[in-house]
Amino acid sequence: MARLQDWRVELIESHPRLFRAPEGAERPEAYAWCEAGWRDLLEHMCVRIESALREGETIRIWQIKEKFAELRMYWSGDVSHETANRIMAAVSLARARSACTCEECGEEGRLYNKGGFYLTRCAAHAQGVEVPPKLRENVHLVRRNWGTSDVYYARYDRESDTLTEVPPPSPNREG
Repeated sequence: MARLQDWRVELIESHPRLFRAPEGAERPEAYAWCEAGWRDLLEHMCVRIESALREGETIRIWQIKEKFAELRMYWSGDVSHETANRIMAAVSLARARSACTCEECGEEGRLYNKGGFYLTRCAAHAQGVEVPPKLRENVHLVRRNWGTSDVYYARYDRESDTLTEVPPPSPNREG
């Protein structure tokens, strides 16, 4: 019997160093609970994480999912502080990209509200009502150092796939 092809299983199989099965389990738990439009950004995130790992360091991705129209990824591992910062940078970049990428097809997307559920979709896959852009759209709060409250604001540039630090929003501004 032929096995069904599933990009999520292929992602796990392509990155065994990240998706180790828990002790006593036959397979990893971190099946990606999102649509195929985010496949490319997940692949890039995994490659960046693998390149951050030093010899002897281990990581296990526990969960990948969509929440509030953005990517969420949870992990644990035995890594240095520096490596943890590089992993978090890769996750922050993927999360920022997910916030402007159609989860269905991977094209540039916007935020939609479908009966209280938020979705990132392109015009062709739009569902619900488009959420009006905020005054500081595409600005994300990013943790600078793993395990600390040292954070900064960064604007995501989809074309260059980069985060650039920006000043914090003014408390007097609305939006």
